[in-house]
Parts: sequence; C-alpha cells; structure tokens
Amino acid sequence: MDSDVESAEPQNKGALHGCCTARLPLRHRLVRVGLAETLCTYVMMVFGLGSVAQVVTGGGALGQYLSINLGFGLGVTMGVHVGGAISGAHMNAAVSLAMCVFGRLPWKMFPVYLLAQLLGSFLAAATVYAVYNDAIYDYSGGNLTVTGARATAGIFATYPAPYLSLHSGFIDQVLGTAMLLLCLTALSDQRNTPAVRGGEGLMAGLLVLLIGVSLGSNCGYPINPTRDLGPRVFTAVAGWGTEVAGSGWWWVPIVAPSLGGVMGAGLYKALVELHHPKLETHQSDRREQDEMDSLEKHKASYTDTCV
Repeated sequence: MDSDVESAEPQNKGALHGCCTARLPLRHRLVRVGLAETLCTYVMMVFGLGSVAQVVTGGGALGQYLSINLGFGLGVTMGVHVGGAISGAHMNAAVSLAMCVFGRLPWKMFPVYLLAQLLGSFLAAATVYAVYNDAIYDYSGGNLTVTGARATAGIFATYPAPYLSLHSGFIDQVLGTAMLLLCLTALSDQRNTPAVRGGEGLMAGLLVLLIGVSLGSNCGYPINPTRDLGPRVFTAVAGWGTEVAGSGWWWVPIVAPSLGGVMGAGLYKALVELHHPKLETHQSDRREQDEMDSLEKHKASYTDTCV
C-alpha cells in the first residue's frame, strides 16, 4: 500500500507541474525576454558610457574619440552574446519599432522591449556614475553642467555640437539610424549575404563602430531613443537638473531615430528583399542546373569510355 502511494506521488507531482507550466507560457516568455533585453542593454551601455566617462574625465589623456567608438561597438557585440538567443538583443527602440512595423515582432512585445531598454540604460548610467563619481567631481570641480569647458552631462546623454542646428541634427539622426537598420536588415537576410552564424554580434558591433567613425561628430550618434532617454532622465535626477532638456534638443534623439530606423529597413526591403526570386523558382532552377551538370558528367564519362 505504501509503495503504491509512493509511486503515485511523483506522477501527481509531474501532472501538477505540467498543469502549471501549461498555463504560464506567455508570462514566462515575457519575463524571460524582458530580463534578457534589460541585461544585454545594460552591458552594452556600461561599456559605452564607461568609455565616454574615461575619455572626458581623463581630459583626453586616457583615450580619444575612437575609444568611445570602440567602447560602444564592442559593447554591442557583448550585448548580442548576452541576450541574442533569448530576446534578439535589440538594445535599441528604433530596432524594435522597425521590426514591429515590418511584421518581424508582434506589437504586443514592443512595450516589453521599450521598458527593458529604458531600464537597462538607466541602470547603466547609474552604474557608470557610481564608478566615476569621484572622477566626475574632480574634473568638474563639483559643478555638474551641461555646457561649458567642464561639462559632464555629455558622458551620459547626447548633445549637439555648438554649430549644429536643430533641423540638421534631426537629419543627422534620421540618416545615421537609417544606415543602421538598412545594414542590420541586410545582415539578417538569409537570401542575400547574411552574417555567418555566431558572428552576428561582431558584425553588429562593427556596424556601430563604422557609424561612429563616419557619422558621429555632429551629436554623438545616439541612433537609439532608449540609449539617450534613459541616461538623460538619470542625469536630471542625479544633479544636472532640468538643463538636460534645454535648447529643445531632447526630443530629437527620440523621434529622429525612430523615423530613420523604419525608413532604413523599408528602403532595403523595397529595393532588395522584395525582389528576391520566388523560392519555388529558385529551387526549380537549382534542380535543372543539377540535371544539366549530371548530363554533362555522363557525356564526359561516355566520351572517355569510347576513346
């Protein structure tokens, strides 16, 4: 009797476990994706913002502009390896938005990605601030400013160069993010020349590096709404105040990349992806070519035999 109870108990537990897991797949997936996206965004931003903090507080002695490009580029690569297989490691609201627009991501997932990216960026800014707190205060003399010779707000969020007008900055961000999404869409197109399996992170990082060294000087190439907004909110509450939203710039790194990302992905799809041969036709052509190759080999074999 006891043995019957003991043998039945694991079965009951297994049935209960199966019942519970059957009822929680959606919530489980949302949590899993959200946590992965938060963490990979955090990793990318810690390396990126950390590189900016080191260059700024070091007064140019501990790195140059290229150091920042490398920090963000390699940070993207590490972020992809952290969360790529779970969330896709978007780390960028412009990427998530473009994927929703073109049907590669359900719209119901967009808020999850958006909140995860904002949280990861905010926490990364707080982490870099904690690590470089003494260096920031030493460099700035304890005066946290957005503009001026010892400005430090630019460590965390992006700001336009003194010569840059608002409309030129908007165009800059539309173009930069369009190039990002155009190339990312191409790298993921399995019917063109995609990144090799396992090398997606490296290619994404090199792409961000390329944008930084070619399109970065005007306003620090945010090309990412959540990368800019999360740290900007942090600086507003950490001591820089409302000046971080001054001059009307704050909305440009949000709106322009969102628009540019959709435009870039759409341009690739309109000019390249939509014109791929139909799969059935492609397979038929391959079969015909294989048959022709087989016939040629047969002819060559027959000729050799005759000789």
